[in-house]
Amino acid sequence: MEAFMLSSRQLRRPAGNICRSCSRRLKLRATRSYSSTSTASTSTSQPDIYDVVCVGGGPAGLSLLAALKANPTTAGLRVALVEAQDLRKLRSWQPPPDRFSNRCSSLTPSSAKFLDRIGAWAHVDRARVQPYHEMQVWDGVSDARIEFDWALDQDAGRAPAGRKIAYMIENLNLTAGLLRRIDELGGVTSFEGAKVEDITFGGETDALDLREWPVVQLAGGKQLAARLLVGADGANSPVRTFAGIDSKGWDYERHGVVATLELEGHGWGGGDDSKIAYQRFLPTGPVAMLPMPGNYSTLVWSTTPANAALLKSLPAKDLVALVNAAFRLSPVDLQFMHTMSSGQEDEVSWRLQHTPVSAPQATPQPVIGVQDGTVASFPLKFRHADTYIGERVALVGDAAHTTHPLAGQGLNQGQGDVEALAGTIEYAVAHGQDLGARMSLEPYLARRYAANHVLMGVVDKLHKLYSVESGPLVPLRSLGLSAVNALAPVKGFFMRQAAGSGGKLF
Repeated sequence: MEAFMLSSRQLRRPAGNICRSCSRRLKLRATRSYSSTSTASTSTSQPDIYDVVCVGGGPAGLSLLAALKANPTTAGLRVALVEAQDLRKLRSWQPPPDRFSNRCSSLTPSSAKFLDRIGAWAHVDRARVQPYHEMQVWDGVSDARIEFDWALDQDAGRAPAGRKIAYMIENLNLTAGLLRRIDELGGVTSFEGAKVEDITFGGETDALDLREWPVVQLAGGKQLAARLLVGADGANSPVRTFAGIDSKGWDYERHGVVATLELEGHGWGGGDDSKIAYQRFLPTGPVAMLPMPGNYSTLVWSTTPANAALLKSLPAKDLVALVNAAFRLSPVDLQFMHTMSSGQEDEVSWRLQHTPVSAPQATPQPVIGVQDGTVASFPLKFRHADTYIGERVALVGDAAHTTHPLAGQGLNQGQGDVEALAGTIEYAVAHGQDLGARMSLEPYLARRYAANHVLMGVVDKLHKLYSVESGPLVPLRSLGLSAVNALAPVKGFFMRQAAGSGGKLF
């Protein structure tokens, strides 16, 4: 079906019920100044009119644009991307094969299938993507363990062939692949390195009535009027603020420490086709070692701000020692070694000689090195917007929700949002609806909000449950973990649910 024709008669038609308080104006004060290197013109007369304007060029925003342009029903929509960074370097992103970014995500099969359907998966550098088929998760206090492995899913009488729990992928690899797919499809007007100065409601002239349309004002005077404005602009979303949508939550008072690690020998002990992800729950937060190609892995260690500062300050040999200790020694040992300003390598070596390691065959390969410049940290927060939609506004990804990384849910939840929103826009176009009207956006809200809320609640409760060091909760949680591990049909059900919903269990 033909896309909406943006005639002046349609533009003057009222777009729905908007309260008069929406005449408010948001002044966006950027903390950094970017040069405006837009690929489009910079005329300052009348706003350019678009069906969809997406603010934010991360995986969520780029996936939405690729999905719209890859679908014959929505390919004719006039769409624009606004991104503060210059994306030209990403388009030519080709790092050395033995160097990996420290910001990686666990992409579930359902998310990979969506990316394949919109044609982006073929543009990802697959040599830098690492599937894994098993995950070892255990309690650092009690050593209760659960093993997620498709080979153990025996309720069907056989192991599912070729099934993967997830794929580890660098965020930069995914972003570069999406950009290449968008460039291949064409039809996206891109404003890169462009600072958003204001978002307002438009005015009225003899030809146009944009009083109920969001207008994005860029540095240099360029204005973009949007039938639908999509906020894919992160946890501190200016689009969400403009729409007057509150976001509630709390800080975990924890930081996530990330790094790229080099493992002993070939790494992982089972070759590229049988790699395992490991996660151990400690009272200060979970520590995870997730496989990358070759003998490399990515570290995600959630811990206290003080511990995070220490980990970042240590020389490589002491940081390596603490990472190895985190998967082998007791929380008491780890707590003591976090009080040491140096010398962790010798301390860990001595303690490992005198401490039996529980299930050594189910612990990760020893770490022998850390790639330079990859150790970093970021604060962990829980935030959930009160709604994902407003009149002519929709939120996706971190603009709508952020949660603890222990479940690896962030990227997959964003991809789920994009898939649902793209489907909602497709339906509106196919049925002649105003794609920006709140009524047209309601199916997106109905499909995603409750599902995200439940999942975020489970992750939050898991974090709080495993932060307890003693008391009756410890044996109870250990009993539950062991019981699930012993029931292959139950465990297989959980794994199928996780793979089909775009999220992991832990």
